[in-house]
Amino acid sequence: MANQKEQYNKDGYLLIKGFFSKEEIAQIYQEARQIFGIQIERVLGKKVDINDKDTFEKAMFEFFEKDFMSFVNTGKQVQHLISMHRLGTEEKVTNLLKELGYEFPVIAVRPAMQFNSRYLSKDGSHWKLGAHQDWRTGQGSLDSIVLWFPLIDCGEALGALQVIPGSHTWGLMSADTSGYTGSIQENLKEEDFIQTEFEVGDLLIFSAFLIHQSGNNVTQNIRWSIQLRYNNMNEETFIERGFPMPYIYRPEADLVTPNFPVKEQIEQVFA
Repeated sequence: MANQKEQYNKDGYLLIKGFFSKEEIAQIYQEARQIFGIQIERVLGKKVDINDKDTFEKAMFEFFEKDFMSFVNTGKQVQHLISMHRLGTEEKVTNLLKELGYEFPVIAVRPAMQFNSRYLSKDGSHWKLGAHQDWRTGQGSLDSIVLWFPLIDCGEALGALQVIPGSHTWGLMSADTSGYTGSIQENLKEEDFIQTEFEVGDLLIFSAFLIHQSGNNVTQNIRWSIQLRYNNMNEETFIERGFPMPYIYRPEADLVTPNFPVKEQIEQVFA
């Protein structure tokens, strides 16, 4: 592990093969598609086999176009999968963080599942992210860390992440903050980016300051992935800044579905 820590400090990232079991990743992937499948059946009026990848993902695209708000809401529900949250708190994850020097790791923000495709983007800004540093959106400990892994085998064709080794020591770069990631405005050389390649179960762990970007998904399929973020509560500047939390979670002030529910509907649930 000493060599891994040294390599991480030098490059700002590690790609660990077979860190998760294929079975636990498959369960999350299965449940996410099941949730989308429920709304696909309602909106499109047809039941789709979630294990027929091409047919199912074509239905995902149709769902996106036909009922965008329901698609967005379904995507939000997927973020709350118990299996995904359980994975982020596994002992092997916290042990890995501690072995890398994170004395008191805590979850920085809720786990996030992403499903990236040019056919699931209204303005082209979410399916392929330009060069950015995750620290700008998290603003946590200086050693805050990101765990990224796909739910399917993922390489260059599917748009796996591209990283610049050693860029985590370059400081916080100037960025256009009009987008939620903060696209870096300084000139970067494309040849400096390294293309990552994954099999199911592989894990990319990197500094929140590491410069990275989405690859170009040239396929007709979706790049399904998960991102977990952690802060170190013992990092001195994080303590001095009073543990800032830039993510804001709040409920809607009004009923999302007007005049729902009525008394009879609640009674029926408990009948």
